[in-house]
Amino acid sequence: MPARVLAIAVDCADAERLAAFWREALAYPEPRRWRDADGVEYVELDGDPPLVFQPVPEEKAGKNRLHLDLAPAEGDQYVEVERLIGLGATVLADEERHPWVVLADPEGNEFCVLPRR
Repeated sequence: MPARVLAIAVDCADAERLAAFWREALAYPEPRRWRDADGVEYVELDGDPPLVFQPVPEEKAGKNRLHLDLAPAEGDQYVEVERLIGLGATVLADEERHPWVVLADPEGNEFCVLPRR
């Protein structure tokens, strides 16, 4: 039997802050919090897909090897980009030759916004 994705885990410096950004970006419900055996508190957003924010001591280094691709549920791609900027994202690249805009969340994790499909 094949495995399935249980959640996407995101290493971060401030799990509460980053979860708040992604909760607003994706319109997910209030987060759940839980602790592991070492007392580390995780913030989990239940949605499709679920996201788990886990605090780590080291800073982000380099480009993400895995990223999320978003598209507006309705409306214009650039309206969605502006909304995400208003939540704390920054634009990293917007090249005419590509249909996506590359943004970074408040901790610098890259993600793309594509036109609605």
